[in-house]
Amino acid sequence: MSIPDTPTSPEDSEARHKAKMQRHKAAVDARIARADQDTGLLLVLTGPGKGKSSSAFGMAARTLGHGGRVGVVQFIKGAIPTGEERFFRRFPDEVEFHVTGEGFTWETQNRARDVERVEAGWAIARGLLQRPDIDLVVLDELNIVLAHGYLPVATVLADLAARPAGQHVVVTGRGAPPELVEAAHTVSEIKVVKHAFKQGIRAQPGIEF
Repeated sequence: MSIPDTPTSPEDSEARHKAKMQRHKAAVDARIARADQDTGLLLVLTGPGKGKSSSAFGMAARTLGHGGRVGVVQFIKGAIPTGEERFFRRFPDEVEFHVTGEGFTWETQNRARDVERVEAGWAIARGLLQRPDIDLVVLDELNIVLAHGYLPVATVLADLAARPAGQHVVVTGRGAPPELVEAAHTVSEIKVVKHAFKQGIRAQPGIEF
């Protein structure tokens, strides 16, 4: 014969919850206390799921909110104007926005021209990476550039390593090379659970571009 559960009073439940949260807070506070370094971060957002560029431009907005300055180089993209470009160009004193691509590789179908545009884009990116007045550099779709071999990974890593100590960099795009993943402080792989496109729904302004 089973023993019936002992009724729990609201006071007992609240006391157990408070004790649990106190233990949790102590553990979190201890981890925060151990994280005592400040440095410029290299963040990589990769994977097949939606949201990589969206996350990067969210960090750009946060940087502006804290009074910082942002540099953006968009590789690959460029065939159509994006909402992020239209928005951030409203802040010319705080954001330098460069679109150096001419469209997705399956649309351009010209490797030599793609490489030419990528090299021009990296020259701009290198300039941003040398400027201590730029707090955050967004290198949008750079992973795709590296995956296609349009730029040497070693060149990119060397320029990233030589940037000002406090400058943050966010790199987006599918297929991040292992060397970049190894060099990064934070890496997020965004996976697909469902996507509207596979349901026959076209890309929507403000959501996909």
